Amino acid sequence: MKEVDNNSIVDNSHLKKIEDLIRDLKFGSITIVVQDGKIVQIDKTEKYRIKN
Repeated sequence: MKEVDNNSIVDNSHLKKIEDLIRDLKFGSITIVVQDGKIVQIDKTEKYRIKN
């Protein structure tokens, strides 16, 4: 993963959290909510496929 410099608007801890969420997600989506140019919320929606 690319290292983020001190002038970046994205904190390394946010990138790590997003990476972890994506790694654990089989089906679904990750939504990043931004306010005033900063990440304020990260939502994970996971879908479970049911086979009949």
